[in-house]
Amino acid sequence: MKGRIHSVETFGTVDGPGVRYIVFMQGCLLRCQFCHNPDTWKIGDGKQVTVDELISDIESYLPFFKSKNGGVTVSGGEPLLQAKFLVELFKELKKRGIHTAIDTSGGCFSHSPTFLKTLDELMEVTDLVLLDLKQINPEKHVKLTGLSNDHILDFANYLAEKKMPVWVRHVLIPEVTDVDTDLEKLSQFIDMLPNVEKVEVLPYHQLGVYKWEALGLEYTLQDTKPPTKERIANAERILARES
Repeated sequence: MKGRIHSVETFGTVDGPGVRYIVFMQGCLLRCQFCHNPDTWKIGDGKQVTVDELISDIESYLPFFKSKNGGVTVSGGEPLLQAKFLVELFKELKKRGIHTAIDTSGGCFSHSPTFLKTLDELMEVTDLVLLDLKQINPEKHVKLTGLSNDHILDFANYLAEKKMPVWVRHVLIPEVTDVDTDLEKLSQFIDMLPNVEKVEVLPYHQLGVYKWEALGLEYTLQDTKPPTKERIANAERILARES
């Protein structure tokens, strides 16, 4: 079984519990205006690897990240585009007692029986899903990512039905996703998901702009500044339903 990856990070501390070995999968259907990994978009690019090759590298770091209550996170790109590869990878990780997590927007979720069969199998060997909910407003979601959020919200409900532990992640962009009415609606949606263990507000940044420039892409949020501490706290309060 082979998959296509963009890169790996051996000391990740923000993509799941503990210290993580992170595999950035290649390929994504969304075109998020704020993406800091646009070099992972193109399907068919990246480095082709086998499960055995990845496992061999992961095992060399195993004593370190297991001692830090960590594990392996697959990110992207959109990892679910290569769900069959992830099934085989995660099966091998679980044999070794390694915590598994998927960082996904659910952007390729489908009700196709073939896709659901593979996804069901993947969920059996997944410990945590980091679910990126980018914008609850459907029209704004299309403008922000290029695609509707209907199937993404369906994916969130699928995870709830599976009772899969979820951490919701929301990138806070001034005047784009940092709008109180949108945050309130997002909070209401999250409240309907009994499997959500945590909500993370991720402040917008421009650390990946150089990648857009290198790829010859126009970065439309060039003049957008990171959110203030006050707005971050406001979003955390709304999404956590704090008074």
